[in-house]
This record gives sequence, C-alpha cells and structure tokens, in this order.
Amino acid sequence: MKTIIEPFRIKVVEPLRMTTPAHREQVLREARFNVFNIHSRDVLIDLLTDSGTGAMSSLQWAAMMQGDESYAGAESFFRFRAKVQELTGFDHILPTHQGRASERILFELVGGPGKVVPNNNHFDTTRANIEHSGAEAVDLVIDEALDPRCRHPFKGNIDLAKLEALIEDVGAGRIPLCMVTVTNNSDGGQPVSMENLKQVRRVCDRHGIPFFLDACRFAENAYFIKVREQGYSNRAVRDIVREMFDLVDGATISAKKDGLVNIGGVLLLRDDALAERASSLLILTEGFVTYGGLAGRDLEAMTQGFEEVVHEDYLAYRVRATEYLGERLLDLGYQIVEPPGGHAIYIDAAACCNHIPAPCFPGQALVCALFREGGIRAVEVGSVMFGGDGHPPPLELVRLAIPRRVYTQSHIDYVIEASAAVFARRHELPGLRMTNSPQYLRHFTAEFEEVG
Repeated sequence: MKTIIEPFRIKVVEPLRMTTPAHREQVLREARFNVFNIHSRDVLIDLLTDSGTGAMSSLQWAAMMQGDESYAGAESFFRFRAKVQELTGFDHILPTHQGRASERILFELVGGPGKVVPNNNHFDTTRANIEHSGAEAVDLVIDEALDPRCRHPFKGNIDLAKLEALIEDVGAGRIPLCMVTVTNNSDGGQPVSMENLKQVRRVCDRHGIPFFLDACRFAENAYFIKVREQGYSNRAVRDIVREMFDLVDGATISAKKDGLVNIGGVLLLRDDALAERASSLLILTEGFVTYGGLAGRDLEAMTQGFEEVVHEDYLAYRVRATEYLGERLLDLGYQIVEPPGGHAIYIDAAACCNHIPAPCFPGQALVCALFREGGIRAVEVGSVMFGGDGHPPPLELVRLAIPRRVYTQSHIDYVIEASAAVFARRHELPGLRMTNSPQYLRHFTAEFEEVG
C-alpha cells in the first residue's frame, strides 16, 4: 500500500493554537531568534526534538496506575528491570531521569583530563558531558557520512581505520571506552550496521578497550539492520536488538526516544566494579538504585514502552513516515541528508541558504524562516550547536525531528507546504549574529540578532 496508515487510533486529542504571521514575527523577535525560547503554545508543529515529546499508548497510561512509589525495592523497578534484561541481556541496570544523567554518571567515573573518547559522532549532551569531565570527544564517522547526497545504507558506521589510527596515536591507556551512537543523530539519524558493530568489538578486544553504545534509538537502528543488511531480513527486530547489546560492555539510553516515554533513562553496565561505583554516584545525585530519580509510574511507562518499541508494525510506520517527509522535500528542491534517517529529516542548510556565509549561521536562519512561515519549530545541527570551539562542523544542518505517534500525515503535508514557501524565497533570508554565547550547550540559550 502506498498510503501511510498510522498503526493506532487516536483516543485523546490536544487542540492546536493557530497563529498569524504577525504574531509569529513578534514571538521570534522576543525569543532573540532562538526557537528554544519560544513558548510551546506559540508553536503549531513542534519538530524541535523527538526526545520526550511522543504520545504514550493506552497501555502505558494504564500501566502508570500500578506505579509503586516506595522509596526502596518498589515492584515497578523489578518489572522494569525484567523487561530491560529481556531486551538487552544486561544484569546491571540503573534507571536515571534521562539520558544525559546516564552520560554524566558514566563520564564522571571514566572520563577526566587526558582521556580521549572516540565515537562515530557524539551528540550534544554526550560531547558536553565528556568535555565537562576534562576528556576529549573525537568523531570518527565514515567519510560517506559527510556527503549529504551519498546513499550509503549505513552512513552511521564508525571508520575502523580512523579508530585504529587514533588508538595508535594516543595509546589505548588514554581511551576509557569507545562509543558508537545508534542511530547517528548528529549526522542525519543514520544507522550503524551489525557488521560494523562486530568489527568495532574486535578492535576494542585487541586493545583492551571497553565498547559502549549510545543507544537512544536502538530499535530504529535494529529495524534498519533488518531491512538493509544482508542476512537479517528474516530476523525479528527484538532478536537484532539483543544481538546489538550482546556485543557491548555498556550503554547509555535516553528512554525519551525509543523508550516511548516523556521522561526516563537507563545506564547499562557489565563490569561489577564500575557498576558499584555508578550505583553510589546514582544514589548521591539521582536517587536510590530502584528509582533513579523517577517516580514508580515513570518506570511502569518505560517498561511498557520498551515492549511496544520493538513491534515491527510501529517501526515500519515510523521509518516510512519520516521517509515520506524526506522524499517530498527532495521533490521541492531541498538537499537533505540521504537516505532519510529514522527519527528526523536533516536539511542541508548550507546548500539551501548558500548566500549566507557560515559565520552568519545559515542553519539558524532557516530555522527562523520555518517558524515565521508556518509556526514550525525545528533545530539547527551545525555551527550553533557544535561550532563553539571555533572549529565549524563539516555539515550545516537543520533537523526536523518527528515526535513518536503525535502527528498525522496531514500535519506532515502542512510542513511540506510551508517548506515549499520558504524554499521559494530562500535567497532573501537574512543571516544572524550571535549576541550571547553560553559556555556549554550554547544552542539551548544563545541569543541572536539579524544581519543584512
């Protein structure tokens, strides 16, 4: 069937607030041209992030009613742990309030000055937590990932030759772990192949380096392996998920993505000694080990979410709906990161706004234009997010992240219509000057003014 049918029925609705161009212009200027500063009531279609913005199922809401809010030993934790063990095979399972809390605990323990952490591409909070510890975050994605037009099926792969060269250069003793992000959020939501994960495992074993996943979108990555990698088409997604986790020594997970919840995270560890230290730090900064900064009802929602996310009708819909948006934007003339990823479409803003020089933030200019035109909130993934060290990233992207089970095809068609209007006058868009640049994660709170 060509029609994209959502594999669910809508049971509860939330009204959208329609806005006028004049109102949006006022709101954007009051926000200092940073859409993070805009009140959600002024946003019509919110594609800022897919993290914690999804709609929970009726079974998730029902599960929340049995939340055990005991401080220690809550039954909700043990149901949560059993589900995560079933999916991942890990014994040391620490709940946290979200993914960056897992990252902070991990890198406070293994990071530090002089340490180097390789990845295919670190996303913003991962990089920030590594650098906050004093360590260096290094991106080693394959070269194909740097060409938006390249249709390599696994552009999220880490470059093994680059990894070997880094180990040779700095020494294995300075590398506390090697991490791979699945899917690769910073570079178009591109998946990582199972073969690449196996090869990284072999490299790490040769040098005695632990291997970790940033596994926020583990189910989407597993689905791409099923449909794109030879030998996996007849494998169940949940079995592919287990194979991925069996390859690694640990993982950080933001359950706000493939946990299908609005809050929650997980830290997975195999090493007993590291798990004991992480548990102590968890108690100090998050909460007791059986709730980790979450309510029992949140643990129940996560438990059900981790079950639903490996349902293959959901994943097929999820990936196809994202692909639909990407195809229509290509038809309009936009260059996107090809092929479309799982959770978002990434527009090549440098190509779209080639009249705006890089220091004037063409990605942020396009973000502002989409909001002005249709009340659509997107996010820049480029020199605002990653250029704070004076070294601009190789790609200047705008991400349209699609919340899970929130918008219908009609909403996406509206995004396409607004994008068409922006594309028609793309050469008229003004650049921006940053007037306030915070030290960490500056894209969240930076302020701008327009320049001619």
